[in-house]
Amino acid sequence: MLTEKKFLPISRRDMKERGWDECDFVIVTGDSYIDHHSFGTAIISRVLEAHGYKVGIIPQPDWNNIYDFQRLGRPKYAFLVNAGNMDSMVNHYTVAKKLREKDMYSPDGKMGLRPDRATIVYCNKIREAYKDIDIVIGGVEASLRRFAHYDYWENKVRKSMLVDSTADLLIYGMGEKPIVEVAESLKNGVRAKDITYVRGTCYLTESLDDIHEGYIEVPSYKEVVSDKIKYAKASKIEYEEQDSVRGKIIVQKHGNKYMVQNIPQPPLNREELDAVYDLPYMKTYHPSYESKGGVPAIEEVQFSTVSSRGCFGDCKFCAITLHQGRVVQSRSKESILKEVEQITKLKDFKGYIHDVGGPTANFRQPACSKQLAFGACKGKECLSPSVCKNMDVDHSEYLDLLRSIRKVPGVKKVFVRSGLRYDYIMADKDDTFFKELVEHHVSGQLKVAPEHVSAEVLKYMGKPSGDTYDKFVAKFEKITKKLGKKQYIVPYLMSSHPGSTLECAIELAEYLRDINYHPEQVQDFYPTPGTPSTTIYYTGIDPITMKEVYVPKTKHEKSMQRALLQYRNPKYYNLVYEALTEAGRTDLIGDGPKCLIRDKFDSNNKYSQKSLAKRKNNSNNDVRNKSKNLQENNKKTKGRNLESGKSSKSKGLDSGRSKKKNTLKSNNKLRRSR
Repeated sequence: MLTEKKFLPISRRDMKERGWDECDFVIVTGDSYIDHHSFGTAIISRVLEAHGYKVGIIPQPDWNNIYDFQRLGRPKYAFLVNAGNMDSMVNHYTVAKKLREKDMYSPDGKMGLRPDRATIVYCNKIREAYKDIDIVIGGVEASLRRFAHYDYWENKVRKSMLVDSTADLLIYGMGEKPIVEVAESLKNGVRAKDITYVRGTCYLTESLDDIHEGYIEVPSYKEVVSDKIKYAKASKIEYEEQDSVRGKIIVQKHGNKYMVQNIPQPPLNREELDAVYDLPYMKTYHPSYESKGGVPAIEEVQFSTVSSRGCFGDCKFCAITLHQGRVVQSRSKESILKEVEQITKLKDFKGYIHDVGGPTANFRQPACSKQLAFGACKGKECLSPSVCKNMDVDHSEYLDLLRSIRKVPGVKKVFVRSGLRYDYIMADKDDTFFKELVEHHVSGQLKVAPEHVSAEVLKYMGKPSGDTYDKFVAKFEKITKKLGKKQYIVPYLMSSHPGSTLECAIELAEYLRDINYHPEQVQDFYPTPGTPSTTIYYTGIDPITMKEVYVPKTKHEKSMQRALLQYRNPKYYNLVYEALTEAGRTDLIGDGPKCLIRDKFDSNNKYSQKSLAKRKNNSNNDVRNKSKNLQENNKKTKGRNLESGKSSKSKGLDSGRSKKKNTLKSNNKLRRSR
């Protein structure tokens, strides 16, 4: 039973209950402690536990002193540090660099329980507490910042996080295999800084003499800081060599040391992946958070199951390729059904499985048979700009899995809420999966991610053509209508991605007009560390082709592009008007059927509120000026004749009041017409 399992120790008291005097490893994390396989800390801690190690966890320590870092004492082998499930800067700030209102990985969504650049801060505090202790860093923040990288929040190139953090070793990607190898080495007396032979890790060295395999040296930190072309070249190599079969060791010099990335770990096979997900997770947050309002992040995953990891979709703004790889790995049906049965026994389960997916829900096997033998193709994409002829398009296994979950006692409905690659669905000649998806697995709205319609923008995004999306929508609507259901597609859209000009944004706005869709939310492109899209954002160069690319960077232009996607929203009227005027598309301003907005000075225009307010202010200013002139004229007559002066003054003021009253009536009419 789930209730018979135990959380791992987070205090000395917990250690004492287990009869421990010390931990072998202590994990320090920026997230709350949630013992669920959707969280890296839970997976790594349970994997180490399964291999016989004693693991303690320090979640969200107070970084203003060293005492929290000493809570569990000095570990026998090493501290393992991660910032949490997200990069701490992405977790804290919006794309506009404004502080977010909530941290979903903290108790009650409370902000401020982890520092900016948490990995670096935690390592520094551990060094203060235990100067010579071994420190191994990992997780998304360390993984995506393993090379010299552009940092959007400081608008500069930063060093590898291995250098900045003063850690001894960096594990990148999914760390189940390397952490066990690293643990065995530490147990055998090897210091972390001397572990140079484990795949899926990065280390620092003063000499390259001991690297016996072939390696590629990319431009140094010093070079990429001062030369954007060299930055783009380095980025290309770093991206293309992330393959466990054909990838090479990558070296980048930082000062008098070299940061060495070993070849990626091979993807887990099905048996290995099952072993990871079958570990005794508690499937919820630590009970110490109950009185604090719980941890919101559990709500999205508590009644969901992970089917796969890795993605050959290879969107250029996504971190998955650099973190999980392009080769899809999947769990067995038996492992997933076992977990679903456990979920049905959870206290708050109402019969609904919220998701069966991964980075891309409908990917269950590698893109083709060649990937496992030869690796993912270098310089070629599986789905972009079109589906590769060697692609093994097959939904039968995923369909069988969904059917089996539907039959589990206690399950009323199974939804698919992870991303779906609609181009992969459309490439399947068998419509059975599509039909059953629409019939059984859509919770009213099916969310997919076309992101844009401009061919130029889609090219840099690594997304399929807009025509593919249109065909998918038409087919979805046809099946939905035949089933007599009311279900809708909700497209995720992105503004201001590198390559997007105002003209591209207008093209998307016209498309939204034509399909009569008005998005409530639009995501601005977020330049997160390590991705090819971020490289383009920083350098203005496509690292794949080394050609220049237009990049919308100013806050104002990004606001205009975003506003165009929500052109019907009155608060964006002036931005849309300015964008259309600047792009020479005033044909879209007016009362014609194809116009996006009305003319600014159209009295029937409900959008141009600022324009009307300005005209109102001008009218009131005219009244005040006329009244002032009348008063000045009255002063000149004062003293000639008291009665005459009074009469003149009274007449002038009465006139002013009368004119002001008429003007206010006029303004009231304007407000009513608006």
